[in-house]
Amino acid sequence: MLLPVAKVTKLFGAERGGGVVVALYTEFPEDFAPESEPLFVRIDSLDVPLWCERFERRGAAGALAEFADWDTARRASELVGRELFVEADEERSDDEFYMEDLIGFAADVDGRQGEVTDYYDSEANPLLGVTIDGREYLVPAVGEFIAGIDFEGRRLRMTLPEGLLSLND
Repeated sequence: MLLPVAKVTKLFGAERGGGVVVALYTEFPEDFAPESEPLFVRIDSLDVPLWCERFERRGAAGALAEFADWDTARRASELVGRELFVEADEERSDDEFYMEDLIGFAADVDGRQGEVTDYYDSEANPLLGVTIDGREYLVPAVGEFIAGIDFEGRRLRMTLPEGLLSLND
């Protein structure tokens, strides 16, 4: 199974040949090893492996890439606008989950009903976007605030410190 992790946005370094700029999704694996694993692109319903000759991260959400056999600007232009994929990690056990898995869950936040609408990944302060009464509140995505998760019923129960929601006002 393939997981979408990035999108090719434009050509880069036309004088060198087939370089592209890649926008990385939050799902892009931190431990991606371009020398030993390919990215994939879908062309005519086929998953085509792209082996990186160059992969250079540019901040948390971008990268420059050059792929073997896509070494001219004309060939690389065929990738612009296309999503890139990686093979999904099959080693994940059934009891593991990622915070982004909670998007779409109904949320009970100290008795107020809402929905988890987003996840903002940050090493310093990961946040859940919880929409209550049409307004999004940013809540730290930490275990201390999660009182319970019902995966079958797709419900999240949170208990927050007094006044935390009012910080979003």
